Amino acid sequence: MCGIVGYIGPKQASQILLAGLEKLEYRGYDSAGIAAIWEGQLHCIRAKGKLFHLADKLADWSYPATVGIGHTRWATHGKPEEYNAHPHRDESERLAVVQNGIIENYRELRESLRQKGYAFRSETDTEVIPHLLADCLKQLRNNPSDKATPPSLLLQAVRQVVNQLQGAFAIAVVSADFPDELIVARQQAPLVIGYGQGEYFCASDTPALIPYTQTILPLDNGEIARLSYNGVEVCNFNGDRVRKTPRTLNWNPVMVEKQGFKHFMLKEIYEQPGVVRACLETYLQEDWQPDRTQSPMRLELPQELYADLDRIHILACGTSWHASLVGKYLLEQVAGIPTEVHYASEFRYAPSPLTPNTLTIGVTQSGETADTLAALELEKHRRSDLKDAYRARLLGITNRTESSLGRMVPHLIDTHAGIEIGVAATKTFIAQLIAFYLLALDLAHYRKTLTPERMVEILEGLRQLPALVEQILESQERYVETLAHQFLDTQDFIYLGRGINFPIALEGALKLKEISYIHAEGYPAGEMKHGPIALLDAKVPVVAIAMPGTVFEKVLSNAQEAKARDAQLIGITPMNEQEARETFDTVLPIPEIDELLSPVLTAIPLQLLAYHIAALRGLDVDQPRNLAKSVTVE
Repeated sequence: MCGIVGYIGPKQASQILLAGLEKLEYRGYDSAGIAAIWEGQLHCIRAKGKLFHLADKLADWSYPATVGIGHTRWATHGKPEEYNAHPHRDESERLAVVQNGIIENYRELRESLRQKGYAFRSETDTEVIPHLLADCLKQLRNNPSDKATPPSLLLQAVRQVVNQLQGAFAIAVVSADFPDELIVARQQAPLVIGYGQGEYFCASDTPALIPYTQTILPLDNGEIARLSYNGVEVCNFNGDRVRKTPRTLNWNPVMVEKQGFKHFMLKEIYEQPGVVRACLETYLQEDWQPDRTQSPMRLELPQELYADLDRIHILACGTSWHASLVGKYLLEQVAGIPTEVHYASEFRYAPSPLTPNTLTIGVTQSGETADTLAALELEKHRRSDLKDAYRARLLGITNRTESSLGRMVPHLIDTHAGIEIGVAATKTFIAQLIAFYLLALDLAHYRKTLTPERMVEILEGLRQLPALVEQILESQERYVETLAHQFLDTQDFIYLGRGINFPIALEGALKLKEISYIHAEGYPAGEMKHGPIALLDAKVPVVAIAMPGTVFEKVLSNAQEAKARDAQLIGITPMNEQEARETFDTVLPIPEIDELLSPVLTAIPLQLLAYHIAALRGLDVDQPRNLAKSVTVE
């Protein structure tokens, strides 16, 4: 959740740290701070609230330090006050630590340290770390080892401390007593090292590094790195040297700029046609013909992943869970495979009984979602000693192939959405939908569950999607913005959908909740009369997704039930559907499309509606309260 940055090199650290925190503020914005070493002293400055408060304090910063660490906080333990802000220091204020994650055994550690005379100034779990480090350094100095030289003492102390910590964490440490090094460690929380020209960086996520380098080295769980002016050394928590090879990103700084849009979220909504094109160009066979034996997809997944497949489990959270519900519909109705979608946070404590010939798919845009990774690790572990039909079959769907997910599972579908800065997922959701279409069609080809003619129809429809999304954006944004004025004081919204568009109703409601703080709920339209209809009156707008197909008339009938209770009806429906136009008070029209492909289009007006309501209410669209982009704690 929180964001960590670190720097060591020839340049002034404070500006690099602040710029890095700006790129990571989507990970938390309750408070921020930096610590840097200059002329043998540790200088630390912190501020409550968003990053501009820290920037104001740094305006008079006069220390040209060349090594330092920074942090932007999403509060877990302790209120979002300055005294709880990172970096946290030891009592001598010679050593500072920043942390992302949760130390689960901090209460026991804090009590042990108090008994030794250490005093605490915050409510956080993190503050135990600098005190533990100070205690370990004291013992190391009092009991010097022949193998230890002064520059390695800090590394030794960090190694001793991380072996005492329980939980998921990434930390960065600097000390005025060791001014030429920066120590970082990772356990179940992301941390990436960047290699520059005579300078080195660390960060919780790559956007903070892109302005300076494209050469990165992700740390794995149980690894520590020592960054110095001379290079990077990596070892594990046992102290054994680890040899790793950096990799090169194909991103550039322009990708993380607003490029003239008022908010990142609106920019990312407008990037969706390009995202869909990129996915299709990457994975669709251009000249595929229905009489060919090979798949129309280029997913490059091994056939043993598909062989004798009886069942699929999907593990996901939040928006990825909604995409997975669409995936379930496709995998069952197109590929004919029974599929279950689990909240990853629930699965890890109550997993389904082991079944043979089961594919487990983890879906996370960041590749770092703690619950999803833990659920996948559980599935991997409990099948590790099993063979044949019960062996683990793991697949990941992510936007970040360099992430922890990319290193955990043997097979990936890269959604090619590019960096998404807005906390509310938009283009990554659409990209995950495309990934599920491709997977379902690939399996359908393998299992021969579609006729060649139907396969061709769906492929042609997929190729039309980018232009159709552009058509919606060009024709509707101004209209939706005008419509949004009607709902600035609305307290509640209801979203309805059926079949493949029920998950889109859930996603539309989530988008509105996330960024406008309006209470919204999504329901299967047929369930409306089984309870939720009691909520309806003239003050509760109802948004219904009505696409021609198997449930079209049913949705219109359910919408009429809401209309009879004086609810204002907004319809997401094709522009030429006369019956729908007569039913709804307001129509947000979308182009005609096969019902099977409609979720990619029906999601767009709902994104725009949520965006414009929130923007007109003057809210922080990109950084909604209490949320963070990458949920790396349980």
